[in-house]
Amino acid sequence: MTDPSSADTTTDAFLAGRLLLKQPKRGHRAGHDAILLAAATQAKAGDRVVEFGAGVGAAGLALARRAGAIDLTLIEIDDGLAGLARDNAKDNGIAASVLTFDVESAASFWVKAGLGPDSADAVLMNPPFNDPARHRVPNDPDKRRAHMASETTLEVWVHAARRVLKPGGVLTLIWRADGLSDVVAALGRGFSALAVLPIHPDLSSAAIRVVVRASKGGKAPLEIRPALVLNDAAGQPTAQVRAILEGGALSL
Repeated sequence: MTDPSSADTTTDAFLAGRLLLKQPKRGHRAGHDAILLAAATQAKAGDRVVEFGAGVGAAGLALARRAGAIDLTLIEIDDGLAGLARDNAKDNGIAASVLTFDVESAASFWVKAGLGPDSADAVLMNPPFNDPARHRVPNDPDKRRAHMASETTLEVWVHAARRVLKPGGVLTLIWRADGLSDVVAALGRGFSALAVLPIHPDLSSAAIRVVVRASKGGKAPLEIRPALVLNDAAGQPTAQVRAILEGGALSL
């Protein structure tokens, strides 16, 4: 992706206007998934937090707006999106380091980038999660990269998170609900205390997403938490979701 001009971007308000993000008019655009991920991530001032596949920085910057002065690193493979993430951090007065590289890079590359083993308190990520065998592959190359997973995407991203997290550090991710078994399998190596939050579009529909939080190391069991319902019977965001979209935390 080339550096987008102002004619190629929009500026959109998140967190009830407390976070303004420039993002491309076309391709992958930040939405509810990023804000839900940020709301579910636990961090406090001083924590080193790394977002994988940050895009324009929506989730990481939303988390920083809520948590305060965290030591935030945003990783994004696309030069244009990484540039927007830098602009968004600066324009919102949020300190963040933006690194442009592939999450699937070798461990030695991470070390050179200043992200060695056992160095982060928290990792959050919204990996590409659509299966090309089951979902239409977008024609737009940026959407394709952001949305379509390979057979190894989840495993490789989780492995990278496991490496960079400190013992007891926490990974938070969002994934397709019908891929929950894949998430549990990937986290079965080196993580425990899995908390799974199903996300339903409404009371009568099956879950479409899961937010999963897990700790590096330990032996605590998996827990399924009470579901989050996005919309009420009238098709409007529930009170809980409204609070989250305005910047509130999501308890897991």
